[in-house]
Amino acid sequence: MEVKRRGRLTYYYHQDNPLFSSLVTEALDPETLKVYFAGVTGGHTAARVLRLKEFAFMNPDKEIPLVFETWSALLREARLCDSVADIDFIEMHVFGRQPKSPSPITDPAGYVKERERLREAYARAYGRYFRDQMPDRGLPVRFTVNVTDVPDEAASYEFAATGLLQREPV
Repeated sequence: MEVKRRGRLTYYYHQDNPLFSSLVTEALDPETLKVYFAGVTGGHTAARVLRLKEFAFMNPDKEIPLVFETWSALLREARLCDSVADIDFIEMHVFGRQPKSPSPITDPAGYVKERERLREAYARAYGRYFRDQMPDRGLPVRFTVNVTDVPDEAASYEFAATGLLQREPV
């Protein structure tokens, strides 16, 4: 991982994608870093970072943990901490896709049913992840979901987040 520092900011990026940082940190004080997590997906992004052969495909129970594990891997690679369980998330932004099937034209009722299933499944998967993996952390104050298209054709969502890494004073 490449590192570029400028004032209070540190940019972490990979040489194969020098246009975007995987993480950006802002030093708030000697013990506290504000961490900006790049948008990642449970699709190709997670597969690339985690070196997986397969990825999640509109399966929230698999996709949500993959996104958080991708961020954990980036935190470890940047030598900031061991996992997202060390982060107090402030806000998350999620850009979702419409269901890939059934077609809203040929099966409008099935499409609406699948959209509702996905909405409920993602809400459950997020809640379960925060409850099971980060029980002593607070929950983000803002959790924005925008339905749009995302560049990763294999993904159903793209996630970005901001949080604090609060280290104990030495």
